[in-house]
Amino acid sequence: MTASRRVTVRSRVPVPLARLSSRSTELISFHELRDGAEHLALLVDPHPQVPLVRLHSECLTGDVFGSLRCDCGPQLDEALDRLRFEGGVLLYLRQEGRGIGLYNKLDAYLIQDEDIDTFTANELLGRRADERRYDVAAEMLEALGIRRIRLLTNNPDKIEQLRRAGIDVVAVEPTGTYVNPHNEEYLGAKRAIAGHQIDTVRSPQRQPPHV
Repeated sequence: MTASRRVTVRSRVPVPLARLSSRSTELISFHELRDGAEHLALLVDPHPQVPLVRLHSECLTGDVFGSLRCDCGPQLDEALDRLRFEGGVLLYLRQEGRGIGLYNKLDAYLIQDEDIDTFTANELLGRRADERRYDVAAEMLEALGIRRIRLLTNNPDKIEQLRRAGIDVVAVEPTGTYVNPHNEEYLGAKRAIAGHQIDTVRSPQRQPPHV
């Protein structure tokens, strides 16, 4: 962060959440995030000195409607269950469809129906395979005074980007594998192409972008 720009907390709103039982919870917004998006932090207290942190990219289809084409909804449920017992932080990042947006994600679904993997589908739409950036998550953590974390993820890119942004990821705890007949190839692509630590699904060959 430059001297002329410092991320600060905009508001801290206590919100009782049924899914987190009797835990004290706050939704936190921010000033001056580098991408200008309305990302949120869910702070679940009390949390340890080195809290459990989940970076969760927004997925309307999975988080809200329970889409079976991805594993986003079950991963969000798992994170909230862990926070209910341990406390910690969920960063809800407005990066729908790996950062390409909701409508583009739905268009990519149509391309995936032609036996194209999710990353190549994004490229065929003229976007990058994954446009998400996690330096903004590092800014959010620093604004909360959190610089050492245990990270709940299977995604090595999250680990690398957070460390590069100055966050001390002292431990990585894997998420579960939530496979069903509709997302098996999707999970295989995440493992084979993006290096996610997923061990129980097949790994499809990536199709070239010119397909």
